[in-house]
Amino acid sequence: MTNEEIEVAALRLDPRSRARLAGRLIESLETLSTEENAEMWIEEALRRDAELDADPSAGRDASDVYRDARARLS
Repeated sequence: MTNEEIEVAALRLDPRSRARLAGRLIESLETLSTEENAEMWIEEALRRDAELDADPSAGRDASDVYRDARARLS
């Protein structure tokens, strides 16, 4: 079964079952080793960098990001 097939099947579950599954999946991420966690963050950073290289207009100015973050925290 592919990841996509698993995702489709999971989304067909009733809300309580999806919530229980989501909780178990999140818990499983909390037990990652330091190396596994670092590897995931590196992969994410590389993915985001490739996205920005492919479409620089998708990025946002840091000042805008900080302004929006401050507004949400207020």
